[in-house]
Amino acid sequence: MLIAQITDIHAAPDNDHLNRFERVLSWLRPLQPDILVLTGDLTDGNWPEGYAQIAAMLNTQSYPALVLPGNADNRDLMRQVWGKDHWELDAAEDAMHFIHNAHGMRLIGLDTSVSDENYGDVTEHLDWLEKNLAAEGDTPAMVFMHHHVFTSGIPTLDETMCRGLSGLEAVIRRSPARLLEIASGHVHRPVVGTFAGIPASICGSVCPANPLWLGSDTVPAAHEPPMLMIHRYEGRTLSSHHVCVA
Repeated sequence: MLIAQITDIHAAPDNDHLNRFERVLSWLRPLQPDILVLTGDLTDGNWPEGYAQIAAMLNTQSYPALVLPGNADNRDLMRQVWGKDHWELDAAEDAMHFIHNAHGMRLIGLDTSVSDENYGDVTEHLDWLEKNLAAEGDTPAMVFMHHHVFTSGIPTLDETMCRGLSGLEAVIRRSPARLLEIASGHVHRPVVGTFAGIPASICGSVCPANPLWLGSDTVPAAHEPPMLMIHRYEGRTLSSHHVCVA
């Protein structure tokens, strides 16, 4: 199974990020993934036309797409464009999660966004997550979310990483599911780490990358092109590839 992950388009009327998104989709066409997951921050500034254009671009692809909100997104506008049935709605914080079962594995999308805040939080969604991790017994699973769950080392971004992590770790450690990876976005850089003893990844962004600034006096330049990830699951093994689209 091939799972493409795209994150952090941050499209707005005054930038070219929809063109960058189209470049990524063009790169994907010959690969033909089984599914595409978008892990949030699709637009900036509550731009309705941006959501409509992204949905229209996704509708031209031959594979399905699953969409999560991020801290920059407007949930109401997303529901207007994709419809409420796209998500597993959770009363907590008006959250929008997803569940997708295919090819012997379970994809779980966890909405970590908090209204009017840049940080994420899973505290109110742990019961929902635990129920859905257990629903298929020991079926291999991946969890997608917008906010990262391990420190990237970039101070300003780690201030807005996901909260409620001790509870999340407890849920993961007692889950019967074979959790393969937690895949996130938000940092605008490709980063790999671990959480609760399992791999965790941060997908590079479609929008221009943040510099790898680790708190030093100088800030290194960043000139990466649009990025995405390809997660490949075969033979009960998951590999995850960071891709730059020139």
